[in-house]
Amino acid sequence: MDTITAIILAIVEGITEFIPVSSTGHMILTTRLLGFEEQDNLMKTFEIFIQLGAILAIALIYWRRILNLLGIGRKKERAGVMPRSRLNLIHVLLGIVPALAVAFFARDFIKSLFGASTVLWALVAGGILMIVAEWVNKRKVRITAHELDDLSYGQALAIGLYQIISVLWPGFSRSGSTISGGMLSGVSYKASADFSFLIAIPIMCAASGYELLDSYKDITGDTIGIFAIGFLVSFVVAYLVVILFMRLIQKIRLTHFAIYRFLLAAFFWLFVMR
Repeated sequence: MDTITAIILAIVEGITEFIPVSSTGHMILTTRLLGFEEQDNLMKTFEIFIQLGAILAIALIYWRRILNLLGIGRKKERAGVMPRSRLNLIHVLLGIVPALAVAFFARDFIKSLFGASTVLWALVAGGILMIVAEWVNKRKVRITAHELDDLSYGQALAIGLYQIISVLWPGFSRSGSTISGGMLSGVSYKASADFSFLIAIPIMCAASGYELLDSYKDITGDTIGIFAIGFLVSFVVAYLVVILFMRLIQKIRLTHFAIYRFLLAAFFWLFVMR
């Protein structure tokens, strides 16, 4: 792997990790285009590092919220005033435990599904779910959680259960499934996206940390430079993408991402896979 390849892969990771287009799917398709073996050990270790860069970016964006969840820096309620419902660690646990449990017990099965053809079908299926979720959210569901702090325990659990789809189907998109799950459960688009980004931190830390236990031997004096470049580029790109996405969230709908997914799947099916 050379520097240019590392930068390309890190940019792809940074752009796709948190928006609903599937970073896993894009990495599988990109590595195929670049001629890498999908199960290459060096590639797997490099992907861990660029994921860690993306995690750092989202943690930096949500650092105040993270401190509040930990009870640090939270403002005290005035005497005689009923405290406002707030997002807490129980919400986060409900959002991550189902996916982590499935990922742990079905790890080998999930790994066997990694492949370009699986990703193409997942891109299409995920896009359909996103279109349905947006339509239902606008017409059929009463929005009860407009902001992140309005989220109920039931809605957090529903989002966590929808996240299982992305765990079992590489290319489906973790953020796509969680945002869609939130919108189908009466959570606003923005609040669903906020919660999806927030629970990505423990989910990705657990997944990356677990994978690193098998891959740490690939971190040597010859590879650390490439890994560091990937980490830095992924961090910068992911930070900029999330900031831009949240500022334009009312203009960029799930349907737009779904159309992109359909076009990407069609392109690879017609011009790469054949």
